Amino acid sequence: YKLVLLNTHLLTVQHYSLICLCHLQYKNPDGDVVIGGLFPLHYSPVSSPLTYNVKPTPNTYNYFSARALRWMQTMTFAIKEINGRADLLPRLKLGFHIRDSCDDIPVSLRASFLLVNGQPEGSKENASQDEAAGLGCEAVNRTVSPVIIGDAGSGVSMALLRSLGSFHIPLVSYFASCSCLSNQREFPTFMRTMPSDAFQIKALAQLVRYFGWTWVGVIGVESDYARFAIQLFLKESVRYGVCAAYTHFYPVGPSHQDIEKLLNVIQMTSSKVIINFSGEAEMQDILREMQRRNLTGFQWIASEAWATSKSLWENSANLLKGTLGFAIQRAAVIPGLQQHLAALTPSAIHRIAFLAEFWEETFNCRLNGSANAHNHGLGSQQSRTPCKGTEALRDVYSPYSDVTQLRVSYNVYKAVYLIAYALQDMSNCKAGEGPFIRNTCADPKNFKPWQLLHYMKLANFSALGEEVNFDQNGDPIAYYDLMNWQTGPGGSLDLVKVGFYDASLPAGSSLVINDSVIMWPVGKQALRSVCSNSCPPGSRIARRKGEPVCCYDCVPCAEGEFSNTTDSLDCSRCSGDMWPNRARDLCIPKTVEYLSYHEFMGVLLSSASVLGAAVSLAIIAIFYTYKDTALVRANNMELSFLLLVFLTICFLVGLLFLGKPSEWLCRIRYPAFGISFALCLSCLLAKTVVVLMAFRSRLPGSPVMKWFGTKQQRASVLLGTAVQVIVCFIWLLTSPPYANHNTDYHSSTIIVECVTGSDVGFWLVLGYIGVLACMCLLLAFLARKLPDNFNEAKFITFSILIFFAVWVTFIPVYMSTVGKYIVAVHVFAILASALGLLLCIFAPKCYIILLKPEKN
Repeated sequence: YKLVLLNTHLLTVQHYSLICLCHLQYKNPDGDVVIGGLFPLHYSPVSSPLTYNVKPTPNTYNYFSARALRWMQTMTFAIKEINGRADLLPRLKLGFHIRDSCDDIPVSLRASFLLVNGQPEGSKENASQDEAAGLGCEAVNRTVSPVIIGDAGSGVSMALLRSLGSFHIPLVSYFASCSCLSNQREFPTFMRTMPSDAFQIKALAQLVRYFGWTWVGVIGVESDYARFAIQLFLKESVRYGVCAAYTHFYPVGPSHQDIEKLLNVIQMTSSKVIINFSGEAEMQDILREMQRRNLTGFQWIASEAWATSKSLWENSANLLKGTLGFAIQRAAVIPGLQQHLAALTPSAIHRIAFLAEFWEETFNCRLNGSANAHNHGLGSQQSRTPCKGTEALRDVYSPYSDVTQLRVSYNVYKAVYLIAYALQDMSNCKAGEGPFIRNTCADPKNFKPWQLLHYMKLANFSALGEEVNFDQNGDPIAYYDLMNWQTGPGGSLDLVKVGFYDASLPAGSSLVINDSVIMWPVGKQALRSVCSNSCPPGSRIARRKGEPVCCYDCVPCAEGEFSNTTDSLDCSRCSGDMWPNRARDLCIPKTVEYLSYHEFMGVLLSSASVLGAAVSLAIIAIFYTYKDTALVRANNMELSFLLLVFLTICFLVGLLFLGKPSEWLCRIRYPAFGISFALCLSCLLAKTVVVLMAFRSRLPGSPVMKWFGTKQQRASVLLGTAVQVIVCFIWLLTSPPYANHNTDYHSSTIIVECVTGSDVGFWLVLGYIGVLACMCLLLAFLARKLPDNFNEAKFITFSILIFFAVWVTFIPVYMSTVGKYIVAVHVFAILASALGLLLCIFAPKCYIILLKPEKN
């Protein structure tokens, strides 16, 4: 039943087969187990229109791949090496059957069916079918391959798996990297020695972010490989803040119009970085048109499919210089492979179509009687001169004999050894201890493909010193070399390893890059490719509505906020005692503001305070010196001395308002101010009462003065002050003043101030001073017309008026001023009112005492 199905598939795809498929096979069926192989020796098909009126002409292909020929030869070398080992499969001999897949799904399907179903028998009936299928070239015995190594492309591999999967035939790919193939539910028979694209995509996203390329173009061929890769990249790049400036797909074997459409997209955007998920053939078409348009200065990022394709360099060195790409792990050397590649015998070259075509393409000559039927490359078969027989591979460069970049070849080598070690484990199975039904073992010379697959899934071996193992999805551990395309001697391509990506390392350290050895497309540093320039510290990102996240505006941080990183999404607030600097990229301590002794205003006020106290003390000295004169004695000498002392205290109280406030200073400041002025005004009140009572007495020796003598005057001063003392005491007990750090008025400044604690207490103190001043003013006004020589009532009146003028002005200014200026206003009011009292009351007396003694 399975053979019927396979033959049905063969008939379905036979019209799409290659013109020379009958020759494009290479096999050694003399083995106990014959391993199938599929390699894209030809690629880039020449499309021909289908009319559905005549039989379609066989496909032809533009290019022959010498790299793929080396991969194929690596497979034959590995099988030859295993057959020569005594420690691996000593009782089994491996054979091989290799076909050209042409990197074309119909051709690959047909070739795979021939591998697993065997070459048709040479009967007449089959011969007619073979001729119809283009295979009637030789009659061979049926050679069945239970496992296939191939194919290179992810899309081709998926097509093969969907057809062969039903028959549980294992497929081991050496170059298919699509992450979609890791789905074991859909592709349970698939394994590969090529890492999954899921790891390559992570590496690419980290690479572009490492160099600050947040605005990149992403293009790819219309295939499952590119579609899944680009889908993964777009998802992964979001984590690193990378955006796609454009995403564009172009068909396999793109036409001129397709290439022009792609290049128009590239030219329309500002992105200078292009990530391309495609094969070598499509890249050649793109580069050819870019060369014609002279489009240079782009940073190419290569997927692993073309990261080491040296053939692209020949005609596009100026476009590809500086290219970066992740290449699969390279084997330092595969011992004996170079000799195997060079050991091409004349008989093999004539007999095997692969080798014959390679030889003729490399040396542009024609082999007599060769099996090559292709007419492409440097010339047609008819135009080529016969080969001389002296041609040698050592005289020319060819990707076939280049063993400096054994990457895919190393994967092929490991794929062969994977099968060999699986067969070895199968051979080591002991009867009754097998993994299959009833603990049976499989016969290494006659087993089912699914039995081999079981052992392949469990394989764990060492190849050239490297431990090779697979995860539950059949994928190997990912390791990539970061390659940089540099111009070597004579303009040749020099692939330089500038870093690596190791998925087994911890996150954050998996990508390692040596920037110093990188050659860039333009200049000596990486190109800039951003939608918006980075937001410097002190600003934040503001997204543009409807545009990618990489396109944004930079908005300065708001007042009180800062950002100390580039491209900050948000600004942070400084702590309570900190404030951002002018650039808003750093928090610095806030400016502490208070009225200091050292600043100009503080020096001025403290000097005025000390000067006022000095003047008061000087007047005390004058009065004491002239205490026996009539003027001093007539103006109530005791109260005058008390008043001068209290005025001195008032002047000195101003010093308590200067300097940095503290708890104890704030508790002293306001009571000292209130009590000192209460003492002054109580003295003035007593003096006014004495004057009024003395001159209102009708007769000399009147008893009125007895009721307000010296003791009563002192008592009145104490009584008037006691009320203020009581108010201050209650204030200090209930809600005393305290030092406060105020940031409400100026966010960048800490105002160290004394808070009254209780506004009621403060205004009661100030109000009581006003009451005493009003009483003084009233009594002085009543005594204003008494005789001039002995009457100081009018001087008291003037002094109280000045006192009122100062403090009435003080109230609105005090209410509207903040910070150290409110302290300055307060000190100024204290000094001005004290000075007004001092000058209005005592200046006239000093004038008479010192300058007009005859009036004394």
